[in-house]
Amino acid sequence: MTLLLMLAGLMAGMTIPVQTAVNSRLRGYTKSPFIASWVSFLIGTLILIVLALFLEHGWTFDLHTLAVNPWWIWFGGGALGVFFLTSNILLMPRLGSALTVVITLCGQMSMALLIDNFGWFGVPIHEFNIPRLIGIALMFFGVILMQRF
Repeated sequence: MTLLLMLAGLMAGMTIPVQTAVNSRLRGYTKSPFIASWVSFLIGTLILIVLALFLEHGWTFDLHTLAVNPWWIWFGGGALGVFFLTSNILLMPRLGSALTVVITLCGQMSMALLIDNFGWFGVPIHEFNIPRLIGIALMFFGVILMQRF
């Protein structure tokens, strides 16, 4: 089962450079990284509405849920998604697809190590250790190699 989940994660990760390339091309047509991001999120929102309506068999939401959960839980994902997507659109033409992906992946891994180590956002703690340090160091070494060659 873990192997299948890892394969699914690999396939999901493979969509990021494609999405970045498509949205960077869209930027050329719209003449704006922000409009390109908006179009991307608009289409994604429409798809999610259809999926929610058909797969969840309707749209239910308890307004009390807003009051009993932290404010950032509602806005954080969307705001960070806008930052990530728009950043990729701006970086790709300057850095290329491979370097854009690998540098943002290093950023993801750096933050993931912190989240794991401190258990932020309620995730299970996985302490930082030497093998993880070596892994992140090798990733950054890969960035240097990608940038130089």
